[in-house]
Amino acid sequence: MKAFFHAATSTFTYVVHEGRAAVVIDPVLDYDAIAAHTSTASADAVVDYVREHRLTVEWILETHAHADHLSAGDHLRDVFGARLAIGHGIVGVQKRFKTLFGLGEDFTPDGGQFDQLLHDGDVLHAGVLEIRVIATPGHTDDSLTYLIGDAAFIGDTLFAPETGTARCDFPGGDAGQLYASIQKILALPADTRLFLCHDYPPPSRGAPQAECSIDAQLQENVHVKRGVGEADFVAMRTARDATLAPPRLVLPALQVNIRAGRLPPPDSDGVRYLRLPLNRFGHKS
Repeated sequence: MKAFFHAATSTFTYVVHEGRAAVVIDPVLDYDAIAAHTSTASADAVVDYVREHRLTVEWILETHAHADHLSAGDHLRDVFGARLAIGHGIVGVQKRFKTLFGLGEDFTPDGGQFDQLLHDGDVLHAGVLEIRVIATPGHTDDSLTYLIGDAAFIGDTLFAPETGTARCDFPGGDAGQLYASIQKILALPADTRLFLCHDYPPPSRGAPQAECSIDAQLQENVHVKRGVGEADFVAMRTARDATLAPPRLVLPALQVNIRAGRLPPPDSDGVRYLRLPLNRFGHKS
């Protein structure tokens, strides 16, 4: 397995492989918000690794429709000829954000932009790799965890113990659901390795770390360690979320990611445009 860290968004992308078969989890498309310029440089580092190791990527897996970075899922699907999958809850996410962004008839909120919509308990295969799908909603209603051997790729559900847990204030988020999803993850076998989608290390720790243990989460997670009940967690998460600013890339990220990482279709002038709904996120004036 190889982890790639995208420093601009603190995001991990993973290439998981055994033999020649591989899957890619949560790939990132570079985006310069000031210039509104996209680049595949980070995704192409994944491509280079795959080609260097002579791998065949069979699946590109999204843990959810990210709000903090743009997905390179569509780019890598084209490069590798792989299938792209996400949780079936994406349909509800698409319906909400089609309305928010005022998307036209060219966008159909049925999940058809992806090759497969996944449900809790589904099992995928890539060569000898067996990928168990675990629904872990709460942060978003399409959130999934992928269990591959003793490695669980948990998306935004949990962060490193000193950082805590995902926010639940996006449309479709639910702190009670998130608590239940976290308990599902923490009930996995004790030796399960948890791989994070993001890490925001404090100065005392230094370098970002992709992996943590179930025991570390139970002993040290500042939001949901052992002994924290659902009511206290929901109260904490609700109060904390009310103070958080929207993610820096939420508007470009969501309208690209609900399209499976595909940029909006070009306008009549051949240029692709993103839409920015005013006064819909954060504090209104």
